[in-house]
Parts: sequence; C-alpha cells; structure tokens
Amino acid sequence: MRVSYSCLRKRLSVLSKQLLMVAGLMALPITLRPEKVARSKPIPATPPQPLNPVAPEPDPRTVRLQKFLSKLHCPVAVLSEDFVNAADDNQLDWRLLPSISVIESSGGKAYRNNNLFGWGDRAFPTLRAGINEVAFKLGRSSLYRNLDNLEKLRHYNPDTTYPDRVMAVMNRISPVVNLRPVQRIFHNQNGYVYAAE
Repeated sequence: MRVSYSCLRKRLSVLSKQLLMVAGLMALPITLRPEKVARSKPIPATPPQPLNPVAPEPDPRTVRLQKFLSKLHCPVAVLSEDFVNAADDNQLDWRLLPSISVIESSGGKAYRNNNLFGWGDRAFPTLRAGINEVAFKLGRSSLYRNLDNLEKLRHYNPDTTYPDRVMAVMNRISPVVNLRPVQRIFHNQNGYVYAAE
C-alpha cells in the first residue's frame, strides 16, 4: 500500500505542475495583445526630464513683505503672496494693501468680518476675498483708478495724517518699488552685442 500511495503522490505532483503550466500558457494570449503598429507614424519620444528640476525663484516682493509682516508678528504674513498678486492684477503698488492693513487692523491682529482694511462696515467671506475686492476697488473703480498712491489714500480716509502714516509703512516694507531684477534686452549690431538701457 505504501508503494502505490507514494507513486500516486508523485504522479499527482507531476500532474498538478503540468496543469498549472497549461493554465498559464492558456492565459498568456489573453494578457498579451499584440497590436499593429503603423509604420508610417513613428512613436514620439518624450523629452527627458531633468533629474533635479529647478524651482522658480520666489518673487522678492513676497519674500520682503513676509519678512516685514513676520517681524511685526502680523497674522497676515501668510497672505503675502496674495497681497502681491492682488496688487499686480489691479495695477497697484504692491506695498499699498499690506500697509493699509497694518494701519487699519495691525496687520490682521484686530479685524472683524474678514475686513483687514477698515473698508466701512463691509463683511467679506474670506480674508483673500477682502484683499481681492479692496485691490479691485483701489485699482479699477472710477473713484481711485487714475490717482497716485497719495491721492488714493486721501480719498480712502479723510484724516490728514492718514496718507503719511500709510506711506511711512510702505517705505518701511521697502523704499524701492521695483524689487524685480531688470531684464536687459541684448541686440547684435555690427558683430557686437549691446544691452538696451
């Protein structure tokens, strides 16, 4: 009995291996689908990606503004990029909105209804919405559109000392308006390269 049982076990082992191999060979055509490749259209090669992509440098205005507001322990320091973007979108001096917020709400330390700017009794849904709406009004409304910073501030608040206080904060943020590096345009003339001034 032992001899026949051991023979049967070996045969089952061999038979199960053969069945597994047949099942695997039958499944192979299902998983591999050879498709026709058009010879007239070569497969486009993807350009190699750099191993260490270079991150774009942050806007120096955002960096300067964030450092300034952080020194004053202003909660709105995290919104520095939003201030700069709102100013760019509405052709405003990038220092104007944060300076008004420092004067009106101590840079977000004391505000109500997401209104950092003392913009009447207006309530905004979020701080970003308030930044964008006030920037839009100061940059594009008919009351403020063609005025310089000093005239905008005179219309913004009738207090005669208000423009000077806001302008002082603007100069503390940065005495220079344009912190971006100047892009020089080079042109070739008579075999020499000249930089446009």
